This record gives sequence, structure tokens and C-alpha cells, in this order.
Amino acid sequence: MIDNELRNIPFSSPDVTDAEIEEVIKAMKSGWITTGPRTKEFEKRIAEYVGVNKAVCLNSATAAMELTLRILGVGPGDEVITSAYTYTASASIIDHVGAEIVLVDNAPDSFEMDYSKLADAITEKTKVIIPVDIAGKMCDYDAIYEIVQSKKSLFKPNNDLQELFNRVVVMTDAAHAFGANRNGMKCGQLADFTCFSFHAVKNLTTAEGGAVVWRGNWGLDDEWLYKQFMLYSLHGQSKDALAKTQKGAWEYDIVYPAYKCNMTDIMAGFGLIQLNRYDGLLERRREIIQLYDRKLLPLGIQSLQHYGEDFASSGHLYLVRIPGISEDQRNKIIVKMADVGVACNVHYKPLPMFTAYKNLGFNIKDYPNAFEQYVNEITLPLHTLLSDEDVEYVIENLKGALNDV
Repeated sequence: MIDNELRNIPFSSPDVTDAEIEEVIKAMKSGWITTGPRTKEFEKRIAEYVGVNKAVCLNSATAAMELTLRILGVGPGDEVITSAYTYTASASIIDHVGAEIVLVDNAPDSFEMDYSKLADAITEKTKVIIPVDIAGKMCDYDAIYEIVQSKKSLFKPNNDLQELFNRVVVMTDAAHAFGANRNGMKCGQLADFTCFSFHAVKNLTTAEGGAVVWRGNWGLDDEWLYKQFMLYSLHGQSKDALAKTQKGAWEYDIVYPAYKCNMTDIMAGFGLIQLNRYDGLLERRREIIQLYDRKLLPLGIQSLQHYGEDFASSGHLYLVRIPGISEDQRNKIIVKMADVGVACNVHYKPLPMFTAYKNLGFNIKDYPNAFEQYVNEITLPLHTLLSDEDVEYVIENLKGALNDV
């Protein structure tokens, strides 16, 4: 490899300052360590940032997606479509609610699903499509909605909420994409429902956490819908802990035997400070991506395009593909990078390659484009604690690793 001092380059490190630590301490000293005023403020700030009427904070993006399916009334006998090239959370939630998982292959040489195959996958049983904004780049929602509208005659609503849409609902797994934009619209303004992650490795973190937002132009009653998320996330209890602190307001009802996946004020306090810093964090990610691009693209290495005239991703992951290498060679490159202190990853191993999805009847042979996308993909470190010198170190060692395979 290159002749310089060995470094330790983590794959993704949370960017935490004293300000976050101080806010968490304040939350702990305030007496509100579960869902309380900071969580409500964080929801308000997220809605303002995205440009929607309401946001709901929960303990994960997975919970946000599952509760959305449940509130929409999706269940046994229904089908929900998502990408074969994603993390399991995009699909496992479909199984959780008892619906059938329908996976769509990638388009050739793309991390997005093949929209022509998406059209073919929609049936009378389809209730929801879950696009995946992989690496923080928003999908082609114009294409998705065009397909949804073209298949509108097939849609059979099961309840009043589905009837309000009167078509397949688009619920995005935007775990990577908080802060991305496309055609002048922010992530959260295009899909019917958008679910974000604030997990430890995400651009904006609350350690664990997530949120769901929805478009306000479908005649949805925002207050009613917000209350549904509150009920579903707090055991179906008609009052949260904050509401019960009012004089004489101890009594509550359990209106549905629901779930427990609320966000805490400790997490929300963490998130409030992260949100204050977020524009700067996005800009630093952009600088790192541009440095990678300048040095790697001339070598014939392919990468996901994060920025263009009409779009900007959140810069969450730096996905590269090495033309002409095998899966075994890719894995050896990752080991060689680890030997010099650089942690790399793969995003993603297609779902049909995992035991759980094989047991559900999926076969990777039916998803050839997803497999081809995976075979030579390597994800390089990308986080805001990287210095320019760290990025140069990654680049030079990647060059060396490629020369050795």
C-alpha cells in the first residue's frame, strides 16, 4: 500500500459536540426523560424544516413505516411493493402487518428499482409502494406517480383512509434522505408518507429514532392522523404522559391494543441540536463527496451521482462500483482496506440472498440487476468527522488495493 502513517478511519462516526451533550443533560435534569416538551418541539422543527404541516417522532424509521402501514389498514390479503435492493427494514414491516412482500428488481446499472417492472408488479391487491431513497438520493417520483395513476383502476380500497387516496399509496423509506431535494421539493414533500431514520450512523442522529411526515394536499385531517400515530405508538392510550400532568387529568382510555415505540425527550434534545447544525453537516458531506469524485471517477470507478441541476442528495453514503471485478475480488479489496485501518461496507446485499427471504420463496436469480449491482459495490467511509487528509488516505489506499486484485 502507500507509504504513510497507518490511520484508523471508521466507516461512519456520529458527529457529536458539547452542545448535544449539554442539551441531553438539560433534558435529564428537567424531569422529562421520556416523551415530553422536547419531543413535541423536535416534531415541530422537523415539520418546519421539511415544509409539511406535521411530523411524528418515534423510536425508529422501522416503527414509522410499520405504524403507517397499520394506520392505512394494510394487512393479510394485501400486497406491498418495495425494492429488492434495500435493507431488510423496508420489507420486514410488510411481513409484520401480514401483507405479502413483492420485490422489484433494479433497473440495469442503477440503485433504483426498475419502474417498468414496478408497473407490472401492481395488482388489485397492491395497497402501498415503498420506494427507497438509497444513499440519500431521492427516487424518480414523477415516474412512480405516473405508474400509480396508470394503475388506478385496479385499486380496491379497504377503508375510508385508503378511499381518500383512491390509488396505491406511496410511502418512502427515506432513512438515508433527510434534507435531500428534487425538482425544488424537499424529501418529505413528494411521497404521500415519508419515513426518516435518526439512527447512530445517519446524517442527523438521536442515537436511535425516526420520524414520519405526510403531504398535506390530499384532504387528510392532520390532527386526526397525528393522533392515530400517538395512539399506535403509546399502547393505544388516549393521553400521553405530558397530557396526564394537567390538573385532574390522570384518567385515560385504552382505545386500541397497540404498540410502544415513542421517542424520548433525551433523544429529541439530542436531535434538536443536530438539526441546528444540519445545514453545515450537509455541506461538509458535499465537500467530501466532491473530493472523492474528483479523484476516483477519472480512474473508471463508478459512483452514485449525488448532485445535479435539479437534485441534491443528503450525501449519506458514498457508493462505488468497480467495473470488471468479481464478488470475491470485491471482498478481498474490503479486507485490504481494513488492513490499513479503513472500514468499508457494502450497500446492499439484495434481500433475496438472505435466509429469511429465501424462506419466503424469493430467489436471487429472479433479480439479476440487483445481483449485478451488488457484486462489485463498495461503500467508502463518509461522515463529517473525516478530514480532507483522511479522504485522501482512503483514496490512495483504494488505488493500492485495486492494483493488488
